[in-house]
Amino acid sequence: MRIAVVDYIRCGLVLFGGLLIALPTSANDRPNIIYLMTDDQRADSLGCMGNSIIQTPHIDDMARQGVVFENAFVTTAICMTSRACVFTGQYAARHGIWDFSTELTEDQLSKTYLGQLHAAGYRTGFIGKWGVGDPKSADALLDFNQGFSGQSQYFAGDVQKKQGRHLTAKIGDQALQFLQECDAAQPFHLSISFKAPHCQDSRDILSDQFPSDPTYESLYESITIPAPYTAAAEYYDRMPDFLKNSINRDRWAVRFRSPSRYQQSVKDYYRLITGVDAVVGRIRAALKEHGFEDNTVIIFTSDHGFFLGEYGFAGKWTPHDVSIRVPLVIYDPRLASRANPLRRSEIALGIDMAPTILGYAGVTRPREMQGVSLKPMIEGRQSSLWRTSFFYEHWFTAGGRIMPCEGVRDARWKYGRYFVPGQVVAGVARWEELFDLKTDPHETVNLARDPAYADVLEQQRAAWRRWRQQVQ
Repeated sequence: MRIAVVDYIRCGLVLFGGLLIALPTSANDRPNIIYLMTDDQRADSLGCMGNSIIQTPHIDDMARQGVVFENAFVTTAICMTSRACVFTGQYAARHGIWDFSTELTEDQLSKTYLGQLHAAGYRTGFIGKWGVGDPKSADALLDFNQGFSGQSQYFAGDVQKKQGRHLTAKIGDQALQFLQECDAAQPFHLSISFKAPHCQDSRDILSDQFPSDPTYESLYESITIPAPYTAAAEYYDRMPDFLKNSINRDRWAVRFRSPSRYQQSVKDYYRLITGVDAVVGRIRAALKEHGFEDNTVIIFTSDHGFFLGEYGFAGKWTPHDVSIRVPLVIYDPRLASRANPLRRSEIALGIDMAPTILGYAGVTRPREMQGVSLKPMIEGRQSSLWRTSFFYEHWFTAGGRIMPCEGVRDARWKYGRYFVPGQVVAGVARWEELFDLKTDPHETVNLARDPAYADVLEQQRAAWRRWRQQVQ
């Protein structure tokens, strides 16, 4: 009996060169994928990460049903470069985006996870802060493009009077529009890049630095948020002069200069995150409404962390954990029936996001990607070999107000190397840091000049040299 080619296709097979090749036979083989990324959200600013004050019920619910990575980091802590790392799956030393004016090339864009998913037949969407030049540069890769360049504003009207609909809520509206236009016959991917909880940059010491949605204005009002103990002046005094006089300190003066200002800023920072959580809830409800809930993987993370007064600083940029550590929750409804929530202690990186997204889509990652898919680990199939350290890089200087630096972090040690201005490529050190994270997890005692740790320091320098060459 002769079997038509169409019958093979209906069975999930295709005849190629005399061989039957299996094709995806169900929607589960090509799930929908939603990638949610906040801006400036530190790792400890979720309930599921141990914060007993902040209210993030929808993300916490995903964490209970999904996987929480307790040691998730970015390889650079500044918006545009970190986003380029996420898009490309590469260290900045390879993709070359170090400033706000450089864009990804057409070839680079085609090899981002967005370009690869579009080529693989996914309906692709992007909403929010693009962060790497003009989002229109990605029009050819996106079926739905609501990206914006720059920082945008939380309110279209007067920011201080909070006039108009809050930007986070608008992003939620756009997400629901995208989902409404999706069809079960075609898998979709949606990336949402929130502005929140990034501040509304202003040098006005009286302005609201974190303009939150009035909906959440009463949240946290009766609570006093404790300042970190490293906010004490003695820890600022230990810093080198170039950090004492950096933009980190300038931003601290605007946002955290007094106890009352600290309470206002941190509470608004938390309110912005609660606003994001509400959008997560709206998205999950829409997935259920449209019949996508059982086949949509959701990834939630941030582009980098944020100082909330530690060492007398605000902002990010340095290699300290509060600057580079981020939340990471991955929810796969196909695995949600597991009896216990899963928490992983392995090091996960921002450069792993692109390979992970492509892994869920069944798309082979481009060879240029340096990150690794977390999907096998989530499914319990990972190799016993996994990274035990990673490289940190930051070359953006903001006209000399931010010091370029690099470093290496593993489970025990952190080595940081700040460079002499103009000698970054040569790697000439202006200042070195060495922290024993086992005994000093808050990075308060610099051991780099302690003779007792000279051997450890040299080992870490050697690791830095190896990593620096490897990531090119």
